[in-house]
Amino acid sequence: MISRKISSRTVWVTQFVFVGAFAAAYLLAHVETRSALRDEIGLLEAIEPLQVPRSTPLVIEPLYDDPELVSDEELAAVLWKVQPRFPQSHLKPNHVEHALRTWSVRATFHDPEVMSGRDMEEFLTDHGRFLASWGNETTPLLSEFDDGVSVRWGRLEGGSVHHDHWLASLTEAGVTIDEPVFTPNGRDHSIRDVLQRSLRDFRVDEVETEWSALAYGLWLPPQSSWTIRDGRTVSFDLLASRLMRGERSLGVCSGTHRVYSLMVLIRLDDEYQILSPAARASVWSYLEGVRDAIIASQFPDGHWPSNWPQGANALTNPAPDELFKQVIATGHHLEWLAIAPRELHPPHDQILKAADWVIRTTREQSQSDILARYTFFSHVGNALALWRHTHPVDFWTAWEANHPDYAPAEPVSALEALPVKRPETAAH
Repeated sequence: MISRKISSRTVWVTQFVFVGAFAAAYLLAHVETRSALRDEIGLLEAIEPLQVPRSTPLVIEPLYDDPELVSDEELAAVLWKVQPRFPQSHLKPNHVEHALRTWSVRATFHDPEVMSGRDMEEFLTDHGRFLASWGNETTPLLSEFDDGVSVRWGRLEGGSVHHDHWLASLTEAGVTIDEPVFTPNGRDHSIRDVLQRSLRDFRVDEVETEWSALAYGLWLPPQSSWTIRDGRTVSFDLLASRLMRGERSLGVCSGTHRVYSLMVLIRLDDEYQILSPAARASVWSYLEGVRDAIIASQFPDGHWPSNWPQGANALTNPAPDELFKQVIATGHHLEWLAIAPRELHPPHDQILKAADWVIRTTREQSQSDILARYTFFSHVGNALALWRHTHPVDFWTAWEANHPDYAPAEPVSALEALPVKRPETAAH
């Protein structure tokens, strides 16, 4: 017989469980770093900081200079469109991260309404600058711990949207390892503290590894493996395996960020041998599969759809893509192809068609349209600069010196300019 009498001890245990569950939920929801709760209850062992072998990150240089793909005038027009003209109130970290990794910390502009690279860097790394934009309306972007600094990420307002995207963006932008980072507590930290915290906090079962792999790849070689907080070993082989798991369409931006990070690992392996021969072969085979899929899935007007991994089936069963999803797929594919060897390219005429489509589409957008979808169009600007064997900051600095009052002319309608159907903004 089960007793129905509830003892005071039972009540106490029930209350304890309830309060403990509430505290756990609160920490997970508001601290927003997956290791924070584990830190608080002391389950994770301390490890020695990893020695970072460089003060500035590596740079993956483009491989081609193709004025047939994008002329100087076309590149200038696109880069003018994707300059960081952001409202200063409630400035979105995700927009600033994308702009900074496109334009770099070195960027300056004649237009005072455009944020410089230094301004963008300080907004992301200095809580005082963040507070000036957001006030007390949202949780701080940066959090200080005994062993480093964490960046708040997720879908809540004022956060970095993706795990380690803040770190990867600043890394691609060329920030130094000792660049100061100021938390709400006012202590002077550095990018090194964010990187160390990220390395310790990495989980083997991460859902998003695109930006962790990218950031680690640009800081750590020739070191190819390291120990995380739970004592397990993480390696670039493991990161590559995680990037390739599941369907190619999985992951952010229809899986294209995974492709870019894998291509970066191949380029790094060329010089630093950070992948085992078996892992490199697997990555290469994966990228060959991506190449074959985009050969088969390109639409007659030149764009790639969000369901590009389906190959020819993407043409016979088109996805209900809005225009921005076509921009995502086309711009991101052009970006990784600019750093990929020719063996991984589709036929060059397909690359030219994709560039024609994305240039025309970008130029036809209003500035408000660009701002609404800034993160996607920023990849277009970076991709096209790479195809001219340069970077946006270098091209624009030279261009603006010779064209100080430049503003692009309104493009001729695609219907008038070419016998190609203008891309739709609604579903196919």
